[in-house]
Amino acid sequence: MRIIAIDPGYERLGIAILEDAARPLVVFSCCFKTLATWPHQERLAAISKKIDGVIKKWQPTELAIEKLFFNVNQKTALKVAEARGVILNAGAEAGLVVAEYTPLQVKIAVTGYGRGDKKQVIDMVSKLAEFNKKQKKRGDKKMFSDDEMDAVAIGLTHLACRKSFSIK
Repeated sequence: MRIIAIDPGYERLGIAILEDAARPLVVFSCCFKTLATWPHQERLAAISKKIDGVIKKWQPTELAIEKLFFNVNQKTALKVAEARGVILNAGAEAGLVVAEYTPLQVKIAVTGYGRGDKKQVIDMVSKLAEFNKKQKKRGDKKMFSDDEMDAVAIGLTHLACRKSFSIK
């Protein structure tokens, strides 16, 4: 089973493809960026095109995505919500099963502690998941963006929850 896990964003979004195995395998990850100079609709179109391309190339059957966490900046939250809509639509168009997780759920699943910080999440992701040879060539975990590692954490959360509830 292969899943696409996404840490949604408007300027940057983390994307990871994981395969379910004894130790989950990350076969692909990236941080996709849109430029602030692009018009709003072009940024959303670029996100859609990227997600569609990743889905077509890697053929996942499920999509795991982080739920939106509202912070102080509502303008940013609205743009991220729109990006999430584009991502969810791409998943629906591809017929993927969709699961959403809160940041708290991800931290608990990966670190065992809901108030874990970014460093703890990244450290645990590198211990819980295996990265394929191409990914390993990029170097150690410092070579991966926080957004990529967050996407992998979301994917690990999905795999753990999926096994707990026998989602098929």
